[in-house]
Amino acid sequence: MSSLKLTAVNKIYPSGVPAITDFNLEVDENEFVVVVGQEKSGKSTLIRLISGLDDTSSGTIQINGKDVTSLEPKARDVSVVFKGDTLFPSDTIFDNLAFGLKVRKAPQTLIEERVRVVSQILGISDLLYKKPKNLIASEKLKVAFGRALVREPQVFMFDEPLSGLDTKLRAEMLNIIINLQMRTKAPYIYATRNLQDALAIATRVVILREGFVQQVDTPANLYDYPANSYVAFYIGQPTINFIFNATLASAEDGKIVVRCDFGDIPVSDKIKARIENLEDYLDKDRKVILGLRPEDTQIVEEGGMFKATAIQNEYAGNAIYTECSAGRNIMKVKFKEVGANWSGDWDEGAPFKDHEIQVNTDTEHLYLFDGETRLTILAKDEGYQKTKHADADRMPKSFVEEREILKQLAPKAKKKK
Repeated sequence: MSSLKLTAVNKIYPSGVPAITDFNLEVDENEFVVVVGQEKSGKSTLIRLISGLDDTSSGTIQINGKDVTSLEPKARDVSVVFKGDTLFPSDTIFDNLAFGLKVRKAPQTLIEERVRVVSQILGISDLLYKKPKNLIASEKLKVAFGRALVREPQVFMFDEPLSGLDTKLRAEMLNIIINLQMRTKAPYIYATRNLQDALAIATRVVILREGFVQQVDTPANLYDYPANSYVAFYIGQPTINFIFNATLASAEDGKIVVRCDFGDIPVSDKIKARIENLEDYLDKDRKVILGLRPEDTQIVEEGGMFKATAIQNEYAGNAIYTECSAGRNIMKVKFKEVGANWSGDWDEGAPFKDHEIQVNTDTEHLYLFDGETRLTILAKDEGYQKTKHADADRMPKSFVEEREILKQLAPKAKKKK
């Protein structure tokens, strides 16, 4: 049974810039873990640390229970497909596929058998004696996948291999990767900035920001139970609306509301029961951040919870959304659902610019974060689908803690003589 485990892994460059901070992760066979984050989040560094192309500053990396932290790349038995992975131009496709096995001095019969099987799986058997210059982009990418697959490594990794491809080709290549994972059953680590790719293929997702793990969990849990405001913002399209500088206040009959600059949003009993340390927030000046997902809001003709002013309309997913201003906040709210194949006038009847609208929101789906730490103040409930991994139980560092660590590790400016 193949497995991968990273414990308290850190990577600090000689300049003092941290790339990965206190990274912990366990991946079993049959798992497809996708690492997502913006530029300089640490995705590629993580792949390089696992593969041995970069050394860790501290922490341990285990493959199948064996500590490989200090081993050379060739001794770790992992394969990586990088962005724009290039083939050897003077070699045939057969030789490109066989390269990893030849380096390891595998018997010729084994090389021929592995190349034959992998080329059949990828549908490139008729390309084996061509040169890379005679292949189209999708065929070259299949060969790059095959070169990783033919070695039958313990861990497969991909570092943004589909970056720059058009939508149709991305979808085709993603299906190939998924099929490969189902056949090999080894741990797969896939780094990408493309959130849609991540949600489509991942059993679990790791969200990174500036080298810090924000959350590790299933796509559904990340959406419904974000650990902090960054995760809530990162997961979901259109992105979540944030109302800053809100407070929690008492209302009638033991109810509570989120007090915003444009009015009060009722808090359902379900959400109230999930608020941790409610006494620290209720009727105090301690700020919270309210999150309202656009898909959980709805423009209504009358009796809305709050009023807003329309700015513009846009089509996203299966619905039309109206961007509007409410108090000092800009947000998107749902005008109407139209379906994926709707062919009518998409903005027919939608509010005009500067038109006043009334909005309701689903009070069963509010998100609340501490105004300073930006961590969720909502406990998980029975709707949370817990995985067997401890990664999901780790709370990320607060925004304040992250900034302090980065400040301490920041390279010190040299004094001018």
